[in-house]
Amino acid sequence: MNNPTTLKQLAKELNLSISTVSKALKNSYEINEKTIARVKALAKKHNYRPNRMALSLKSSQTKTIGVIIPNILNYFFSKVLLGIEGEANKRGYQIIICLSNNKYEKELQSLELLSDGSVDGFILSIARETQLKQNSSHFKNIINQGYPIVMFDRFTDKVDCDKVIINDCEAAFNATDFLLKQGRKKIAFISTLKDLNIGKQRTNGYKKALKNQTTYKNKDIIITIDDKTKYDELITALFENHKDLDGILTTNNVSAATALKIAHLKGYKIPKDIAVIGFSDDKISRLTYPKLTTIDQNALEIGKKAAKTLIDRLSDTSKPEFKTKVIKTKLIERETT
Repeated sequence: MNNPTTLKQLAKELNLSISTVSKALKNSYEINEKTIARVKALAKKHNYRPNRMALSLKSSQTKTIGVIIPNILNYFFSKVLLGIEGEANKRGYQIIICLSNNKYEKELQSLELLSDGSVDGFILSIARETQLKQNSSHFKNIINQGYPIVMFDRFTDKVDCDKVIINDCEAAFNATDFLLKQGRKKIAFISTLKDLNIGKQRTNGYKKALKNQTTYKNKDIIITIDDKTKYDELITALFENHKDLDGILTTNNVSAATALKIAHLKGYKIPKDIAVIGFSDDKISRLTYPKLTTIDQNALEIGKKAAKTLIDRLSDTSKPEFKTKVIKTKLIERETT
């Protein structure tokens, strides 16, 4: 049986330094694309596989990041993942993805599974159940073991770590204010996130914008949806109970699309009779009729910033103070307003 090819043998055959070959295999930005292609072609020919354990022992780093997200099917989390992977790859890191499925136990198991030396640190968004339990001890335990954490989107102030977020209150405020400046007289808010901090912040932004507009006469109208099977029923009831409704802001695009469907069925002209704004610039927003105005969370940039923040912390042994980085959102105007 042949001995496995080593990094040293690859370097010798390519007439390159071991360092250059190693960096090329990790897609380092320091190495040009032509050299990376040459190195990878030879590595493939010889079926080269890096000795992860040896690398870890040599550098005290795995060059791997653990990423834990609540839901892989959610467009926002998928786009954040894309940003994390791109930035990590550029910096010579790989990622291991775990799903919490919004469950505390799954989140805990993922942290325990990867904190055996498999990763250097974590990027995560807190599971819904964890937020409901208000439990943060598992995060603190991991940090105490020497694993830095960067939280994005869903976070807790009870844990000292870096965070990458948007200003959910400001995003909802600006969207509601946009509807008010259009002259909308009765605006409803549909929330599917009432138990999460981000949901509460978006609700606060909506209420703050209405209060800020002194000429607005109606009370706030907040519809909360906990059950995915109740979208049609609850939004239909909203239209029936408020026949003079002329504006809707939602916390996700499924409820916005449902509101559009029901408005069509009831004979509303959009946006003349009613305007609708969703949350997240996903495919749904471009496939509705009319095309949905929505709040772009800039998910790709959140992912890039989260990865950069973690890698910078892993690279800096002086332990700088923790920071919360706020990514700007923007309102993408389409046909529903």
